[in-house]
Amino acid sequence: MPKLKTKSGAKKRFRMTATGKVKHGGVMKRHRLIRRSSKRKLHARGTFILSASDTPRVKLWMPYNR
Repeated sequence: MPKLKTKSGAKKRFRMTATGKVKHGGVMKRHRLIRRSSKRKLHARGTFILSASDTPRVKLWMPYNR
């Protein structure tokens, strides 16, 4: 069986937890920050768990990170 390649974009953006969930970084923190409230920017900090509907797709992109 040939080895499977990991999507290089996925390995930069996602990490797996020990229970098999997918973590990702916060969004909406790169540009146009003046128009966003401080509360909205504060809650966009840190890492988040990917939604259950998107998790299978990301796991296909990262076959050896399970």
